[in-house]
Amino acid sequence: MGRAVMAGRQPTGAGGLVLSILVILTAERCAAQKGDGCGPTVLGPSSGTLSSLGYPGTYPNDTVCEWEISVPRGSRVHFRFAELDFENSNCQANYLRLYNGFGTERREIVKYCGLSVKVKELIESSGNQVTVQFMSGTHHTGRGFYLSYSTTEHTDLITCLDKGTNFPEAEFSKYCPAGCLTSNEEISGTIPNGYRESSPVCVAAVHAGVVSNSAGGRISAVNSKGILHYEATLANNVTSTGGTLSNSLFTFRTNGCYRRLGLESVGVADSQLSASSVFECKTGAGPDSVWAPSGARLKKAGLPWAASQLDQRQWLQVDLKKEKRITGITTTGSTEREYQYYVSAYRVLFSSDGQQWSVYREANASQDKIFQGNINYLHEVRNNFIPPIEARFVRINPTLWHQRIALKLELVGCQITDTVSRPPEQRPRMSPPSGHAPPAGTKRPPHLGGTTHTPDIRNTTMPPHTGKDVALAAILVPVLVMVLTALILIVVCAWHWRNRKKSSEGTYDLPHWDRTDWWKSMKQLLPSKMVETEDSVRYSSSEVGRLTGRGAVPRMHAEPAEYAQPLVSGVTTLGARSTFKPDEGPDPGYSDPDLYDAPISPDVYHAYAEPLPASGSEYATPIVVDMGCHPAGGSSLGQPAAAAAACGFMGAGPASLLPRPDGGQSERSAYDTPKNATGQATPTEDLTYQVPQSSTQKPTGKG
Repeated sequence: MGRAVMAGRQPTGAGGLVLSILVILTAERCAAQKGDGCGPTVLGPSSGTLSSLGYPGTYPNDTVCEWEISVPRGSRVHFRFAELDFENSNCQANYLRLYNGFGTERREIVKYCGLSVKVKELIESSGNQVTVQFMSGTHHTGRGFYLSYSTTEHTDLITCLDKGTNFPEAEFSKYCPAGCLTSNEEISGTIPNGYRESSPVCVAAVHAGVVSNSAGGRISAVNSKGILHYEATLANNVTSTGGTLSNSLFTFRTNGCYRRLGLESVGVADSQLSASSVFECKTGAGPDSVWAPSGARLKKAGLPWAASQLDQRQWLQVDLKKEKRITGITTTGSTEREYQYYVSAYRVLFSSDGQQWSVYREANASQDKIFQGNINYLHEVRNNFIPPIEARFVRINPTLWHQRIALKLELVGCQITDTVSRPPEQRPRMSPPSGHAPPAGTKRPPHLGGTTHTPDIRNTTMPPHTGKDVALAAILVPVLVMVLTALILIVVCAWHWRNRKKSSEGTYDLPHWDRTDWWKSMKQLLPSKMVETEDSVRYSSSEVGRLTGRGAVPRMHAEPAEYAQPLVSGVTTLGARSTFKPDEGPDPGYSDPDLYDAPISPDVYHAYAEPLPASGSEYATPIVVDMGCHPAGGSSLGQPAAAAAACGFMGAGPASLLPRPDGGQSERSAYDTPKNATGQATPTEDLTYQVPQSSTQKPTGKG
């Protein structure tokens, strides 16, 4: 008892084409529905979807609908509810009932009523025939119901509203029912990038071409980390919307038979493309004015193929040179802004010899499949063949178009490697032989299998792995990241602490230096005259005469002044070194090390030379040189002989600076004796200042 069952989903988009799909199911023992309260429904021989009228809005008052579902003998039916929401003021008027059997012999399985009823378990029949009855009376609230069914062999049946978030495991395999395009749920994403976690899994599976809307089927999916952006595309009569970053996404495992077959890459030569007619533009000249079949290559710049006639008998043909398994097709319009032409709906014909042609149909369908075409001249639209086509020749027959028939396309599929091993019902069959290609309106459908073939599962979007491996990786990766981060922080903190410790030490913190090596390096930087002995002296030539002829005087040790006085006119200096006081640091309490004195023991000398005792002069008394060689008045050695000796010393030149050899009384050394405050010489044990003697000077004495 065959009935027409409507299932519709309208693709959306600016300026898009609104296309309603009428799915006709005529298989025996399939299903039937009657009444005025039936919503969008798809009833297949092994699975399907039912809903109340107006869902997800409020169902109308005083309506009734009954569905009779039949599956092959020996099988049973089970149901899974996505939503049950009836006003519970009167369960005699608003309810849903399930029965075993048909007609007067049916027996009630269960009855539901009430708002937001949660039914988590599968409801199973006792036989292969089930009646579903929905009654509505007067009510004000309630969304109605939405449920799915399948044969009991599919124990992992899910509903069309189950989202990716309902399956948090790393990998999952579920059975999707037929008719999920009856839902109004939106998806976000596309293949091969994946679908946002909030997308309904079965609707996304139809969009991806893993299962067909008319038959349903098994899906296998993998969860992974989300991406920044999800692309919006139209495929298999499902429009996915664009989306932003999400926590996770899911992708579908496929059999891998989705390679491009050569139109875009020019693997298919121009001679392998032909058409029923070719449009020639009359406003221009040259090759660009011909809209030839060679332009019908996806992503190729320039004019596409366009037909000269505008009727449903036009076609574009591709010769693949040998039979191949064709799993999908992607089309676009002219892609030329000046010519916004595109095909909005088309049929697909195929042949093995180019003579006998068949029109593609979905599984269990008695009508030709009308594919959703483009909704504008620019964007691509993909459709999948489930089950796939195995043929050498493929024809595209436009049935609807915008302004003019024009398109570009690409076929996807793979080589046929298991034709012998595949069961006959899983391969499209050719229609009866014919001497010529049928016109577009001729229907010669192949006999397709009753169910959608489940391909051999192989992951083409992600490397295969087990759930345990994924769970282990999900634990280990964050732990390793945290450990590495902690190690990096420890190293950075240690380096920073060490630098701070070094910076806290003074630039002149000599306890950390080798004092001896430091002093040697400083001496290399000073002028040669500044590295003389600590006892460098200054003396005047006017005193040389006084010291000549004097007896040996005990050496005296004079404490140096704190700072040397600057030189005055007439004073010569031998071996003078810099004794200017070093600049004080910014902190008066900070004691800089002695940068100008040799490293000596602190118990012998102070860091700076100690001042002269209070009994003597604070600074050495300058000795004035009489440049005219006159006697110095007031001198304690005011004899003419002393003055002559001084002049003789000044005239001696460099020779007078030579030391005089010791010998007897006449070989006495002359010293500049320090004076006290009264001008008297103070004898000491040692002489501090030694006067160089001339090598030509002879000792004086009697006789």
